[in-house]
Amino acid sequence: MDNFKYLMPTKCYVGDNCIKNHGKEISCIGKKALIVTGRRSSKENGSLDDVVDTLKSLDISYVIFDEVEENPSLETVDKASNIGIEEKVDFIIGIGGGSPIDASKAIAVLINNKEYNAFNFIGASHLEGVPVIAVPTTAGTGTEVTQYAIVTDHKEKTKKNIGHSVFPKLAFIDPKYMENMSYKNTVSTALDAFSHLAEAYLNSNANILSDLYCEKGIEIFGGCISRLLNKVLDNKLREDLMMVSTLGGMAIAQVATSLPHGMGYALTYNKGVSHGLANTILYKEYFNAFKNKERVEKIIQLMKLSSLEDFGNILDNLINVDIKVTEDELRDYAKDMAKNAGKLKNHPEEIGEEELFNIYKKSLIK
Repeated sequence: MDNFKYLMPTKCYVGDNCIKNHGKEISCIGKKALIVTGRRSSKENGSLDDVVDTLKSLDISYVIFDEVEENPSLETVDKASNIGIEEKVDFIIGIGGGSPIDASKAIAVLINNKEYNAFNFIGASHLEGVPVIAVPTTAGTGTEVTQYAIVTDHKEKTKKNIGHSVFPKLAFIDPKYMENMSYKNTVSTALDAFSHLAEAYLNSNANILSDLYCEKGIEIFGGCISRLLNKVLDNKLREDLMMVSTLGGMAIAQVATSLPHGMGYALTYNKGVSHGLANTILYKEYFNAFKNKERVEKIIQLMKLSSLEDFGNILDNLINVDIKVTEDELRDYAKDMAKNAGKLKNHPEEIGEEELFNIYKKSLIK
């Protein structure tokens, strides 16, 4: 048996009204919270009210920072951390999709390490954060059960992981917060969740435990495909996609992501393509690039699809985005990706700049 490490320290409560039913757990975390969220969705879907009501019932004071944008910037993280330090908060509650919860993790590190700021803490070694509680309201990133936090560095014109391990202490996973999510966002986040499962499965670090998460999550995702195609956004779909997302998060927490994530960052930053779509628009050619397709074929079987071509057709129907990009731009993206040692080492086969360029080109230039 291969040697591997397993760590999943996040306590998860899953189901309807789980914050109100298990909110007393928060009183063990801290005495003053910085609630980190976006400007709109948490107010509309009821998650912010549920958190605030629970804190009030526990007599825990709080401050709200509701300025997190999609793909949170270092500037936003810096601003929020300064507020948290000034207000003397001792824990953070991140509410929303991947952006607010990822921002929460970065902010937690900075509050706990006041000698750093958002522009110099990436690359410092092994900084710990104040405790984080995650309340996901989308089914995509699985960040509620991972140690990663992705932020946008405008100076370097890219997205990057902060490089510090910040697992949330608690996660409240309630599908009801997705009830009014748009079809477009549902598809984008669902594809992001699938990409975590697929990249963890097709990964040089894959092991028996990560495979269990991946195989079950991919199977559940396969059962969601027809409902996504037919726009049947019922409660069962929301519950299933939330589990796909959380299982995907658990998988990448063990083995990390691979090529499409690294390649997709350029499309998100330079072309404004949402993260989930930026990854999966490359997926048919990513799968085709494998010389040994045994595991690719297993993914197709788990989704109960007939072929890789069938999968490609499904992606074409789900992904409705027109990306204007030149071959020269794609060559630049491929050149940058070829320098990304972290992602390349997770790909189980040797791959070079020209093959990366061909994945981009065949996916984006018809």
